Amino acid sequence: MLHFNAFLHSCGHHSAAWRHPNSRVEDLGDIRYYEELARIAERGKFDAVFFADGHSVRDPAGAGTWFLEPITALTAMARATTHIGLVTTVSTTFYTPFHAARMLASLDHISGGRAGWNVVTSMFDAEARNHGFAEIPARAERYARAEEFVEVALALWDSWDADALVLDRGGMYADPDRVHRIDHVGEHFSVDGPLTVPRSPQGRPVLFQAGASGPGRDLAARYAEAIYAVAYDIESGASYYSDVKARIDKADRDSGSVGIMPGLVTYIGSTMDEARAKKAEFDALLPVEQSLRQLGTFVEQDCSAWELDAPVPLLPPIEEFTGPHGRYETILRIVAKDSPTVRELLGTLAAGGGHATMIGTPESIADEIEAWVRREAADGFNLMPPLYPDGLTDFVDEIVPILQSRGMFRREYSADTLRGHLR
Repeated sequence: MLHFNAFLHSCGHHSAAWRHPNSRVEDLGDIRYYEELARIAERGKFDAVFFADGHSVRDPAGAGTWFLEPITALTAMARATTHIGLVTTVSTTFYTPFHAARMLASLDHISGGRAGWNVVTSMFDAEARNHGFAEIPARAERYARAEEFVEVALALWDSWDADALVLDRGGMYADPDRVHRIDHVGEHFSVDGPLTVPRSPQGRPVLFQAGASGPGRDLAARYAEAIYAVAYDIESGASYYSDVKARIDKADRDSGSVGIMPGLVTYIGSTMDEARAKKAEFDALLPVEQSLRQLGTFVEQDCSAWELDAPVPLLPPIEEFTGPHGRYETILRIVAKDSPTVRELLGTLAAGGGHATMIGTPESIADEIEAWVRREAADGFNLMPPLYPDGLTDFVDEIVPILQSRGMFRREYSADTLRGHLR
């Protein structure tokens, strides 16, 4: 069975979505907007909604990337839904394990067992400066801290036995023998425990991970119950899938029980031309000069004179490129796979960056999704609609029924917890 999460992000995942006449930009501070999105995803029987987080403002003139604090928002969304999982990013770079474990356990209680934690390390100096650091620590230090952070959080969640609460009004609220200190002393943290929140419905909230680097993949292999991935095409998806599944097996865990979900941007139309026209409509809203400057930083050349509606000029092969390879390699894949115009390339990078982009009819997109699964490039997807709520509604109403008819996706929830949805 496929797995789907809805990645909630501002007005949508196209960076110009907020400028679209159908955007809900005025509602970004209104919890009812996010409750509506969660209910649409729940109507589509999605596993979860995913609410990312950030700790700095990058472009105040842009789309209002961050607004409500995620756990606060997800707690409200828990009360507006009954089954869908509620996943949030919590940074191991800036939080402490006790703080994170307490908040996530509380969300798990409030939601009746639907909480999930996307374990990340932060990576921008601007974020670090908002937390009293001059700069982000080096990668090795961040991942060492992250691993210890997860170990402490797991110990705190286990510090209350499942039967610790006695609730005997005669004189015993909890059995002292079933509530444990953890007495952790490590390189980064010293934590006595126990947690102040008794054991939650899932015991431990579900752990997600989204690391693409070697250390990130290793962290995912050791702890993650589901993994968010970045893969633009089926070949890169299959490469990531096989590598991470092998790492999970090497960590003595069952790789078949850990779902890998690449990000997925979809433009859905009744015909291919209509779907392409939807993409073009968003791309036309991009601030051209700013987008070309950003592209220039990715390819390390001046793109200001590139003709927008002409094919992308020939780019040097990766072996000759001296800048950062990650985004440049993605751009080369996009050009090789799609042969886009410059304007189309800017739009693809603006909507999901290096994530898979599927443009077409509901049937053709369902075919592509099925092909990814059969190729072992994905177990499902983290949906990233260009525009909310329209893109999510289209996916739920037009693509989900096709996948259900093919026996690839649930028609009804069979579990009440997020962990149950993922099995």
